[in-house]
Amino acid sequence: MSGDRGLSLRRLGTILKTVARYRLDTLVPDPRALPWHLRALLAPLRLFPEPPAAPNERLRLALESLGPVFVKFGQMLSTRRDLLPPALADELSRLQDRVAPFPSAQAHDLVARALGQDLSRIFSAFSSEPLASASVAQVHAARLHYDGRDQDVVVKIVRPGLAPIIRADTAILRSLAAQFERYSAGARRLHPTEVVDDYERTILEELDLSREAANTERLRQDFADSPLLYVPRVYREYCRPNVLVIERVSGIPIADTARLKAAGTNMPLLAARGVETFFTQVFETNFFHADMHPGNIFVDVTNPDEPSYIAIDCAIVGSLTEEDQDYLARNLLAFFHRDYAAVARLHLESGWVPPDTDAAAFETVIRDLCEPIFEKPLSEISFGEFLVDLFQTASQFRMEVQPQLVLLQKTLLYIEGLGRQLYPELDLWETAQPFMERWMEQRLSPARAMQSMIDQAPRLVEQLPELPEVLASASFRLRKIEHHLERQTRELERLESREITLQRRQYWLLAAVAVSMLIALSG
Repeated sequence: MSGDRGLSLRRLGTILKTVARYRLDTLVPDPRALPWHLRALLAPLRLFPEPPAAPNERLRLALESLGPVFVKFGQMLSTRRDLLPPALADELSRLQDRVAPFPSAQAHDLVARALGQDLSRIFSAFSSEPLASASVAQVHAARLHYDGRDQDVVVKIVRPGLAPIIRADTAILRSLAAQFERYSAGARRLHPTEVVDDYERTILEELDLSREAANTERLRQDFADSPLLYVPRVYREYCRPNVLVIERVSGIPIADTARLKAAGTNMPLLAARGVETFFTQVFETNFFHADMHPGNIFVDVTNPDEPSYIAIDCAIVGSLTEEDQDYLARNLLAFFHRDYAAVARLHLESGWVPPDTDAAAFETVIRDLCEPIFEKPLSEISFGEFLVDLFQTASQFRMEVQPQLVLLQKTLLYIEGLGRQLYPELDLWETAQPFMERWMEQRLSPARAMQSMIDQAPRLVEQLPELPEVLASASFRLRKIEHHLERQTRELERLESREITLQRRQYWLLAAVAVSMLIALSG
């Protein structure tokens, strides 16, 4: 048996033990709706006593006990309030990502081997105790020899041996997601396998600190000399896939409102600048920090009347296609102007709802959702909660979850939450609307249209001589594509039949393994 397969089976055993210990089967709303093989797997769990804690709390505790991959997955799910009941999302948001540090001697050795020389030749000081320790990496303070001076830096070091565990755990999550997707139309709408794929890609990218270094440099460049945001300098010469050396910055943690107020910080301006920073990243630079939780954001109060943000940990970033930018901006402006017919039309045009959706009925549902909100004073409206309500309401029209917008939604909820914490009277709508209107005016301006035509002209001129041939052969190509699709369909049907046979064998094997493990655990 290969090492990877052995690790996967060990992790599966650990997961089954945890599921049994916390009786997670009780979270399934209607077990009778599950496929027979999943019911068979869950049946032996009834032999175990049910812990006294509430089901949602048991799920959180189980994820914490399973380690980094499941903790981060739970954290990600906690931001998907369009998918989860509010009570469950609230419980998952309490997941902690603090873990015991690995030994300092091991950290020093990892850095020395990565940089290929003794640490004393690079650093005049290197702390023994880490500043912070999380599931993916830990951070040490140091002083770097650089340009004849000692620079205060932090050194981030990836925990060794994580990648195989991450792949084993996400393979299990993907198998579960595939089962739900196969047997549940509601699950298919939510694209659970895509969610797991995106999650695996995100967490594996976090292991590559070279990528984080590049993200940090890009964000720093985007906000060079900006009064909104400061991003620390990266010392690229000393960065490796498992080591990141970056400028150490000082500021007040964004969550420490007492210190911010004591420093005389202009809180309304700070909150408004947070909103402006977010929309600048999404619509102007199209490169946004997608992990803006309180632990990653600080405030520079050198001039408390003109406070600015400091962002660290740029491992997770996001961007949108030009089409998604355009549809999102138009949707936001349509909401601002209470043009619900435009909202319905844009959702259809973008493909976010199926093309056979009744546009008039969709418009009515959106109107019923929005009008009571607009009747409230603007300061009482939560933009983040409104988006969540919109997604939940639209689900009855089989609105597809847009994986490319998941990071954006999470970031927006973070931003609004921080803004209201800093300045409870913050009106995200009123702050954002002028920005969005200016952006759309610039996007639709004659100068922008002319520039777009100029940019596209060489490509269009280059392709013009080929146009007659393309038109002449279009009919033949379409018939050829249709024939190819028919053959593909027949082959897919054959493969699907074979897959079902293989899966049945795997289900029996898995059931036997699960029952054996549960019997061993109960003994």
